[in-house]
Amino acid sequence: MLATGRPDLRFTTTVAREYVHRVALSEVFLTGWSRTGLDKFTVQTQWPRSHSFYAPINGMHDPLLLCETIRQTFPLLCHAAYEMPFGHQLSWSAFRYTINPQAMRIERAPAEVDLHVSCSDIRYQRGTPSSMSMRIEATRDGTWLAVANTRFECMSPKVYQRLRSPYSDTARVFAAAPTPVPSLALPGRPRNRDDVVLSPTQDEGRFQLRVDTSHPVLFDHAVDHVPGMLLLEAVRQAGHLITPDDSAMMPSTMDVTFHRYVEFDAPTWVTATPLSVATLQHDTHSYAVKAHQNNALAFTATAGLLSL
Repeated sequence: MLATGRPDLRFTTTVAREYVHRVALSEVFLTGWSRTGLDKFTVQTQWPRSHSFYAPINGMHDPLLLCETIRQTFPLLCHAAYEMPFGHQLSWSAFRYTINPQAMRIERAPAEVDLHVSCSDIRYQRGTPSSMSMRIEATRDGTWLAVANTRFECMSPKVYQRLRSPYSDTARVFAAAPTPVPSLALPGRPRNRDDVVLSPTQDEGRFQLRVDTSHPVLFDHAVDHVPGMLLLEAVRQAGHLITPDDSAMMPSTMDVTFHRYVEFDAPTWVTATPLSVATLQHDTHSYAVKAHQNNALAFTATAGLLSL
């Protein structure tokens, strides 16, 4: 069910899961949407007080919960507002965000977060968007929570099949994904090593991407490549592994460029390098991440871990 009337209208259920490309209803965080202007929208969302994967960090919501919420906004608005047919595929090009940590505190009730979305540089093919950029300003109870910018492509099934050959048979590619390599012990994931997406190597600051297609959150359904949210998680976890600070930390900023699809059938090597060390005046650890697969650059990122 979708909100198309008053901007303040909230439903007591989520939007249809098909609109956000999710199978599990429990993983749908959007509750409604409204048009507020030309290519401008407000999307209503609700965050649970706790989550099996995007777990609280020292009494605060995980910023990657925000990232997944924004990711769900892409297909929702493409389908509902821009009439993109089901079956089209979205492909991330770039994504960055900055959060206000004080607005991320967990309260007694689930967090009601509004996403104020402005779409721009929209390119159409036969009346359907083929690519667009979005700027998202997130607020909570009228307080600024985060700002994010992103760009992504929209592809028809025919275009996607041509682009992804020989990986276009999703069922076959997904079923053939190899057994995940061993995981690391990670301070940011103390409860469940199955949630760790990096594996150790003999080189300091260099890791192998760990892809477990049985993971119930990262792989909610069969796909033909490693999903973007897993890559964001790899950026976060790489920062934990190269940061000497063992206190609670949250990824307060992230800027990621996706250069190509990350496939299941070859190892991906992730290298993380510190850019600055947190001090009493500046308590964010900044670092850079590069990932290569088949000797080609797969994705790059800069990020900051805020000590809490």
